[in-house]
Order: sequence, then structure tokens, then C-alpha cells
Amino acid sequence: MDVSTEPRTAAQSAASEATPCPPPPDAQRTKAAAARAALLTGPVLPTLIRLALPTMTVLVAQTAVNVAEAYYVGFLGTDALAGVAMVFPIFMLMTMMSNGGIGSGVSSAVARAVGAGRNADADAIAFHAIVLAVIVGGLFTVTTALFGPALYHALGGRAGALEAALRYSNYLFAGAIAVWIVNLQAAALRGAGNVRVPALVTLVGALVMIPASPILIFGLGPLPGLGIAGAGIAFGLYYCGAMLVLLRYMASGRSSLHVRVAPLQLRLFADILGVGLPTALNAVLVNLTVILVTALAGRFGTSELAAYGIASRLDYIMIPILFGLCTAALTMVGINVGAGQGGRARRIAWVSALTGAVLVGTIGLVVALHPPLWLTLFSHDPDVLRDGAIYLRTVAPAYAALGFGFVLSFAGQGAGHVLWPFVGSVLRILIAAGGGAIAVVTLGGGMASLAATVAVSLVAYALVCSLVLPSDRIWLSARR
Repeated sequence: MDVSTEPRTAAQSAASEATPCPPPPDAQRTKAAAARAALLTGPVLPTLIRLALPTMTVLVAQTAVNVAEAYYVGFLGTDALAGVAMVFPIFMLMTMMSNGGIGSGVSSAVARAVGAGRNADADAIAFHAIVLAVIVGGLFTVTTALFGPALYHALGGRAGALEAALRYSNYLFAGAIAVWIVNLQAAALRGAGNVRVPALVTLVGALVMIPASPILIFGLGPLPGLGIAGAGIAFGLYYCGAMLVLLRYMASGRSSLHVRVAPLQLRLFADILGVGLPTALNAVLVNLTVILVTALAGRFGTSELAAYGIASRLDYIMIPILFGLCTAALTMVGINVGAGQGGRARRIAWVSALTGAVLVGTIGLVVALHPPLWLTLFSHDPDVLRDGAIYLRTVAPAYAALGFGFVLSFAGQGAGHVLWPFVGSVLRILIAAGGGAIAVVTLGGGMASLAATVAVSLVAYALVCSLVLPSDRIWLSARR
């Protein structure tokens, strides 16, 4: 649903052609009020899907960009590929923190303000998000520049691979502020119910990025090739362009959110960070869980490590598949909580969580029944296929629990509640990494034991996240 456009009368069209000025603020508020009413009274599942599909499309486009860049860099040699591989987890961490971490805090704060009719606060929150983006994005730029050599060396970077990682990282994170501004402004728009504009900006950017990246990497005609630096520059140019488009749109008066300089208020920062900081920490815990379990799999040997890496990659893919549904649930819950409709907000949480469980649970069931569907995309080594199948047959059926808990955690964020999702993430890492260490190191278990602890951790995570559902305090007395 897009709150920024609607059919216009002939008189409005004529007026538009006579002057380039944007519609008056009252017209935009009327559009926003109509969209708000639809989110407050419309059928839950169709509205949820309508909000989720554009964001899912965005994630497909972003995945295509990442795959295309990896393909291009592969032509530069093994050192370049290794360099990108070392930088990628750090970039993904930043993306998860800005989209699903602090971005969730922005979406939640905007949605609750819109639901309560506090339009001035919603506009101010969008400006506060820009301030946060500049601060946190700048920290990523400075930190990777100062500590990049030690970090990538610790991750195994040596000689040419380390040099490639540093070159790529320096150019990539030079645009970190633009990345944060784009992701937080897109989150603000989604919180107001506008999912179309962020989707369009991302899709157009992807269409430009995919052909532009090889030109910067390899050169074209008189343009010299920049090598791996070109890959980092391409990302920076993409996000800078997207940043300018989004900021101009949101400052023009055509958006339901009107970004302009506003006095900084501690309560608005608290409204964003009260949800955003614990959620960002959740993103750190998710990545740390994968790193620690990977280290345990490495104790088995090279083929087992490769098998775990391939099989667990599917675990990671479940997150972006669910993210569009998560952001839609967050927006709908936040607006309904802000309007005092706690019962409807709880119903939205139930429907969205069950939809997530069915969506990724179906994928998990198919892969568990026939693991080669996934594994043979990456390897045909019999040992790798055997160990990968052991992992997927054990863990993939638990994807339904992952889908239920992950979507429900975002629904809780929409209500301003982050405690149980955070506790669930902590319990997940304790069971998967701590329990896995006991099973593998102390008891001498193999891949089946490690996979079992991962599966149990996903079920435990879902059970803890589900504690938000029976609480009247969360849905009826949430922070507005």
C-alpha cells in the first residue's frame, strides 16, 4: 500500500500541470488518514500481504545485486574473492542493524505516532533517524578504517587476500552514512504504510547497479578498470543516489512523512532506540550464533565444515524471505497499538506469525525430505552431501518455529516490546553454541548432535517469543 499516491480528479490534474508545486500539506494528511483507516479496519491477511510483497521484491533485487557482484569479482581471482568474503559478514551486520535493528525502532516509532494521530512527531522521528544515521554510519566508516587490518587478519586474511579485503572495505564503508540514511528513511516510510517508494528506489538502483559494477571493476573504452575498488565504489554510488532520491522525495511534500529540520528531542530518540537498540543487539547475536556454531563444525574436518557452511546458508536465507512479512506486521501492529486497538494488534501478530511459519516451514519440509535439492547447487562431493543431509533433515523441519518466532518478534517491536524477543535470542545462542559445545566437545557428538542443538534452539526461540501473545499489558498498554 502506498500512502503517497491516489487517483486524482480532473481539476487536480489540471492544477498539477499548471504549477510544479507539490500538493498542499492538508492533501497529504488526507491521503495519510485514508491509508491509516485502511490499516485500522481492513482485512488482516490481504492487507499484510499487500504491504509485504513490495519489500520482498526489494530483497530479491538486493540479493541479485550481491550475487552479480560476487560473480564479477570472481574474474579478479582467488585473492579478490577471499577479500570480499571477509568483508561481507561485516557489511551484512551493518545492513541487518540498519534495516532490522535501528530501522525497526524507526518503523515502530513512526507507526505508533501515525496510529495515534501524532503527525508532527512522525515527521520529527524521520529527521531524528537521519541524525542517528549520520552518527552510526560514521562510526562504521571510522571503525573499519582503523581496525580493518586487525579484523581481517583475525578472519584469516593474508598477503594478497588481506590487501584485497582492505581495499574493498575502505571504499565500501566510505559510503556507510548513505547506507544508514537510505535504510532508516525507508524504514520510516514503511512505518507510515508507504512500501512502494522504497521498493521502487531499490529496484531502479539495482537495474543501474548490475551493469555499472562491471564497468567500474573492469573498465570500458577510455574508462580504466578499478579492480576490486570498483566493486566498493559501485555500492557507494548506488546508496548515495538512493539517498538523494529518498531525501528529496520526503522533503518535497509529496510524501506522507515530511522531513525537515526539527528540534532534537530526547523522548523521540528514546522512542526509536528503546526498540532499535535491543533489536540491533539481536542481529549481533544471530551473527555470533552462526560464527560460534561454524567454529564447532570446523572441529569435525574440512568436508564437515563445508557441509555445514552450505546447509546453514539456507538458514540465513530464511531471514530475508521473512523480512518483508516482518516489516508489514510491525507497521500494522504499531499503527493499531497507537490507535488503541490492542485486540486487533494481537490478532495481526497471530496471523502474521502463522503466515511466517507456513511460508518457511513449507520450504524446510521440502528440503528436509530431499536435501540434494539445495546441497547439489554447491557441491557433489559425497562426504559433503552426506553431512549436509544430516544437518538439513534435522534443522530444516524447525524452520516453521523460526518463521513463527521471527515474525512474532517484529510484531512485538511494533507494540514497542522487545524483552521476550531479546531473551529468545539469548536462549538461542546459549542452546546452539553452548549446548553444541557440550554435545561436540564434551560428549564427542558428530554433525547429528550439533544439528539437534540448532533445531532445539530454534524451537526454544519461538516458544519464548510467543510469550508476547497472552500479555494484555503488551497489547493494551504499549508505549504510544
